[in-house]
Amino acid sequence: MVTDTISDMLTRIRNANMVKHQIVQIPATKMSLAIAEILEQEGFIESFETYIEDERSYLLISLKYIGKSRKPVICQIQRISKPGLRVYSNSKKLPRVLDNLGIAIISTSKGVMTNLKAKELGIGGEVLCYIW
Repeated sequence: MVTDTISDMLTRIRNANMVKHQIVQIPATKMSLAIAEILEQEGFIESFETYIEDERSYLLISLKYIGKSRKPVICQIQRISKPGLRVYSNSKKLPRVLDNLGIAIISTSKGVMTNLKAKELGIGGEVLCYIW
């Protein structure tokens, strides 16, 4: 059993990117589903789908690459808030990732969203990860 499902998801995506896999399988949770939706909306992954096998729900994420050399679209994923050390940010001090070329995923009272959307709504929350 994994205690930090977000970190597990990000590590699986990072490892699959390094060896240029097309698809990665992740145990489905509400948080991993929300993060996958954000990654698809922002163009970091092709698509994702859920399926059930042996009464367990999984996410299949199709990774995105550029050109014939298959350069990954996701250059780096960094987990910020961890179970032992939560990192929170208010609406005025939301992080900017590579001068807004990347995104920060924030867990707010209105749901999981990017740092740009949270700033637009004027709310803060827990900073989950940076992706660029």
